[in-house]
Amino acid sequence: MCLGIPGEVVAFVEGQPDLARVDVSGVRRAVNIALLEEEGVGPGDWVLIHVGFAMSKIDEAEARAALDFLESIGQAYDDEIAALRESGTD
Repeated sequence: MCLGIPGEVVAFVEGQPDLARVDVSGVRRAVNIALLEEEGVGPGDWVLIHVGFAMSKIDEAEARAALDFLESIGQAYDDEIAALRESGTD
């Protein structure tokens, strides 16, 4: 199962304008934000991430609701977070 997971943008990756450092449930990874160029994504913004790409900008309440739901489904969410931790693409 593939999930879209909310993450909070914490910084931009220096020298790579299409990449942002995003915190996803305590795991920080570089995420491609090019698809959201027109929306003006910046530190403090929340995005919905799928396979390394920010697919949409969401507000914090929507992010929290999605995280609460994902945490409630258990193993599928745990597997996605484990895969993110193990990816080593930070």
